[in-house]
Amino acid sequence: MASGSDRNPIIIGGLPSQVPDFDPEETQEWLDSLDAAVDERGRERARYLMLRLIERAREKRVAVPEMRSTDYINTIATKDEPFFPGNEEIERKILNATRWNAAVMVSRAQRPGIGVGGHIATFASSASLYDVGFNHFFRGKDEGDGGDQIFFQGHASPGVYARAFLLDRLSEPQLDAFRQEKSKAPNGLSSYPHPRLMPDFWEFPTVSMGLGPLGAIYQARMNRYMEARGIADTSPSHVWAYLGDGEMDEPESLGQLSLAAREGLDNLTFVVNCNLQRLDGPVRGNGKIMQELESQFRGAGWNVIKLVWDRSWDPLLAQDRDGILVNKLNSTPDGQFQTYATETGAYIRQHFFGDDHRLRAMVENMTDDQILHLGRGGHDHKKIYAAYAAAKAHKGQPTVILAQTVKGWTLGPNFEGRNATHQMKKLTVDDLKRFRDRLHLPIPDKDLEHGAPPYYHPGRDSEEIQYMHDRRKALGGYVPTRVVRSKPLQLPGDKVYAGAKKGSGQQKIATTMAFVRVLKDLMRDKEIGKRFVPIAPDEYRTFGMDAFFPSAKIYNPLGQQYESVDRELLLAYKESPTGQMLHDGISEAGCTASLIAAGSAYATHGEPLIPIYVFYSMFGFQRTGDQFWQMADQLARGFVLGATAGRTTLTGEGLQHADGHSQLLASTNPACVAYDPAYGYEIAHIVKDGLRRMYGASAEFPHGEDIFYYLTVYNEPILHPAEPADVDVEGILKGLHRVRPAEKGRHAAQILASGVAVPWAVEAQRILADEWNVKADVWSATSWNELRRDAVAAEEHNLLHPEEEQRVPYVTRKLQSAEGPKVAVSDWMRSVPDQIARWVPGTYQSLGADGFGFADTRGAARRFFHIDAQSIVLAVLTELAKEGKVDRSLLKQAIDRYQLLDVTAAEAGEAGGDA
Repeated sequence: MASGSDRNPIIIGGLPSQVPDFDPEETQEWLDSLDAAVDERGRERARYLMLRLIERAREKRVAVPEMRSTDYINTIATKDEPFFPGNEEIERKILNATRWNAAVMVSRAQRPGIGVGGHIATFASSASLYDVGFNHFFRGKDEGDGGDQIFFQGHASPGVYARAFLLDRLSEPQLDAFRQEKSKAPNGLSSYPHPRLMPDFWEFPTVSMGLGPLGAIYQARMNRYMEARGIADTSPSHVWAYLGDGEMDEPESLGQLSLAAREGLDNLTFVVNCNLQRLDGPVRGNGKIMQELESQFRGAGWNVIKLVWDRSWDPLLAQDRDGILVNKLNSTPDGQFQTYATETGAYIRQHFFGDDHRLRAMVENMTDDQILHLGRGGHDHKKIYAAYAAAKAHKGQPTVILAQTVKGWTLGPNFEGRNATHQMKKLTVDDLKRFRDRLHLPIPDKDLEHGAPPYYHPGRDSEEIQYMHDRRKALGGYVPTRVVRSKPLQLPGDKVYAGAKKGSGQQKIATTMAFVRVLKDLMRDKEIGKRFVPIAPDEYRTFGMDAFFPSAKIYNPLGQQYESVDRELLLAYKESPTGQMLHDGISEAGCTASLIAAGSAYATHGEPLIPIYVFYSMFGFQRTGDQFWQMADQLARGFVLGATAGRTTLTGEGLQHADGHSQLLASTNPACVAYDPAYGYEIAHIVKDGLRRMYGASAEFPHGEDIFYYLTVYNEPILHPAEPADVDVEGILKGLHRVRPAEKGRHAAQILASGVAVPWAVEAQRILADEWNVKADVWSATSWNELRRDAVAAEEHNLLHPEEEQRVPYVTRKLQSAEGPKVAVSDWMRSVPDQIARWVPGTYQSLGADGFGFADTRGAARRFFHIDAQSIVLAVLTELAKEGKVDRSLLKQAIDRYQLLDVTAAEAGEAGGDA
């Protein structure tokens, strides 16, 4: 790898505008030489000489301005192409069989009565790009390491299945069960790369466009992080990401290119399949997407390899002395190239070569058919191999290969390059015959004219299949393959949680700090401490985690090459090549990608990491919700902290910060176990159980459960009681336990509260007893979501097993003997506690912060939403009045006494407390 100074220059290029000329005569000689080259040999020759000088300057490490785009030709010259080690004829036969089976699989999935769809054209365009990788580059996992990490383009999954079929990794019944995962179980194949649905096959979910490239960058970075920290030797691993040119419009696709360049991730290669088409039409009809992407990647500091034309163009480019052909290629827009892909050789001769006599002369000895078959570089195995080899050999930068292809390539004139190609899923009999002939497959007409078209397999003993097996054996095993080799961790005992269980004494602390104290003790554990991966988007100080800076340090592969401005302070900012903390800047998307890469390391590299991602308010589930779904699909594990939670707790921040709904968003993710704890001892039990479930072993889950934990914690300081002697651990973990039984009062009621609302409920309990003769128990609802899941599971069991003893939801059993009406309150919108309403015995009412948040004091905000202690009192009295336990006249008295219609009458409440 290149040195740090080479990989992270402070000045990337530029002209020395303020540097004096120490030798004007020498300067003039160089300028005169350039003038002579222009006058005697022409501008094109002079341009060529200048480009060669720039190339040589870079070789000598002379800082010169970067070219943001180059000519519309291959980056790697023909003379520089390495020897191609494969048998091209055999590889062509393999690819033809793969192409056929991929298309037939999708076409059969569209048969009447099934009609589940699929995509043909994407793989047809990228088939050669994958095949060269499979045959010569992609490392498997048989050597005991993680192999290569390959992010397959989602819409190309039929091709990956088709190749696995030839290798006997998938059967014909499985191909016929494409997109029929339940009705054809256990043979069903998922539509796209979904590890959760096919946990022994796929590794990385990619079809939510833009998340593949983002995930690949952070996977490559996580590989380096794990190696730097001595967790695993990931040096042999290379990350490959196969992407579409249309996909690059997604902000996530390009948003973190600078990180990959900044950290010199030369273990990363993007392969962008530039078939010039989106789903509906051209990517850049009036422009050139390859040139645009080249500029963006070069500007971000990537090594760019353009693979534009196949070998049939080499003789034409070799005779292009005047540069007229290159100029034509440079100036022709993508929309026109797309048209050329659908037209005849005669049309191309007239419209591309016909407007200049020098161009016409180049092709005068070529037939129209030869012109028609002037091909795209992404279909030429030798050219692809040269690009891949160059990418692997390049040091100090990540590489992107921009490969031009034709969408629907080889599928025939009804598919190739057509705007509607992406949506076309079925081949007619005529299409099939043309396709078969194009691929030279021995399939008789009769097999295509009646019934579903057949799959093709050349035979297990054929040279093609033996070649495939031999290549995969040489490269370390079959891909894609997901393997879980990690062993359960030796988890710490109760001692590490003792501090949290003692409470906070007379000191008020926020639940964020309560969690940080638990984490601090866990990171000191000799067995698992080094496996924790703290992750935050430029908010460590906000969350009180700057205390970790001196000991854990912030990961930076270049170390800290400057004197920190706060170096004299106890909690100075400290970067290190072996740092434990990931500081991903102001990028929640980047942090979540780090979370996913770390959380799936137990499978990717066989070494568990325990990510702790802490984000600010709603900027997690709301901002990057798609990635949390990706995390679930990738079977990643870890802890996610929604810090500064609550709609009224984050004072002063206003509408776009006040989170009153992330618990509801979390409830939609089946892999997410979400809690809203109030006290430190609850956090201790939740974290302990989370570590047990995710990183321990059980008979049902020998490698741990494929879940992740979401805890909402707050920035409001409160007094944390010590854990009671009779603590209800089961209740904490299942979602509901009683924290304050009522001591006095005539009429019974129950108050269910979560998170920061529990102290309000305790205050309401006091007021009800002292002023209204009501005895109200206070319950901490640590998880509304888990209570609902338990109840839904019970209902489903009862629905399908009417002859068995009927299950009773946990929340129903817990509250069955609790007297009086139940009032729920939280700093969330009412939909969060309303999740359990149907299973709560007796009358049930909820209070919540529905509507937009705003900036004000905590007291005023809670009075506005009517969730403060006095509003809870009114709600309890209202429910008692409905039951005839108290007179309704008391309700107006309470409203007047507490001035509940006047937000200015509320006390300001606790102020401050970021962590």
